[in-house]
Amino acid sequence: MTCELCGNSASGSLCNRHRERLAEGLQELPGLYDEVGEYLIPRRASWGEIIPTRGAAGPQSPVNEDVIDTVTWGRAAEMMRLWRLDVRRVRWPHRGAPPPGDLAADCRWLVQQLDWIVAAYPAAGDLAREVEELNKQARSVVGDPRPRPQRLGTCVAVTDEQGTVCGAVISRLPGETTLICRWCGTAYGPDRYLVLKAYQPADAP
Repeated sequence: MTCELCGNSASGSLCNRHRERLAEGLQELPGLYDEVGEYLIPRRASWGEIIPTRGAAGPQSPVNEDVIDTVTWGRAAEMMRLWRLDVRRVRWPHRGAPPPGDLAADCRWLVQQLDWIVAAYPAAGDLAREVEELNKQARSVVGDPRPRPQRLGTCVAVTDEQGTVCGAVISRLPGETTLICRWCGTAYGPDRYLVLKAYQPADAP
């Protein structure tokens, strides 16, 4: 099978990298949208004086319309509830609707079902795309873009008796110290950085 998002080899609908990214995205959503909620309140110059968000004359909105234009209020909670309902419907068609829950509860439930979602849920790729888009929208408001990974080279671990080298890309996010190859699982702690660098192919970028 191949990953629906990148086309790389995968054991289900998503490769390990995109499965982990989906899990991270679901875990981050509730906190991001809590921050978005704070941005819905317009900034005040002084007590009782609301700064207009449009500059137009007339009554001022009690919420920041610029934020609403970017992130629809409640959309994340609504979409994650619909995804939870659909996953439940496909996996357990004879069960009723899940109990009421907020965005955090629905995201937590979806993370708990990720193994099955990646292995058997037909819309796993669409779920991953939706979560990524919701995260991007929220981050565009709160000013916290996703950090870009730094490429350090390729994995030099030998994976079989024939001496096959893994060769998967090894990257690091800011603050990470121990690097895990997402393909073969080899760990590179700070004490092995020099080994990783020394055995890179001669034509490595």
